[in-house]
Amino acid sequence: MTTPDEIRASLVATDGGTIFTIEVSANSRVERFPTGYNRWRQAIGIQVRAPAVEGKANKAIMGLIAETLNVPKTNVHIISGQTSSVKRIKIDQVSDEDLAQKLTALISASS
Repeated sequence: MTTPDEIRASLVATDGGTIFTIEVSANSRVERFPTGYNRWRQAIGIQVRAPAVEGKANKAIMGLIAETLNVPKTNVHIISGQTSSVKRIKIDQVSDEDLAQKLTALISASS
């Protein structure tokens, strides 16, 4: 079971937001976020239906994260890993503490 401390350790607080790592499964049958927590990579799992071509999966990722965390899409940014399955995400105007609580609750509910 993933603990709030594990999630908190994987988050980086910045001026005006929080950064975290995701591990993407594109071309999935379902869209889900979060799908779990990879302790080794300190990454949150995400599944999207969109294929990983021409930015389609990236667009779906940002939309799903925004919807799940109830933040505007304009607050969600992919800051690295544009063409990789491992990406760094920044969410503006969300503290690391708030994000850790939300992600822990969502991961626990999906387990």
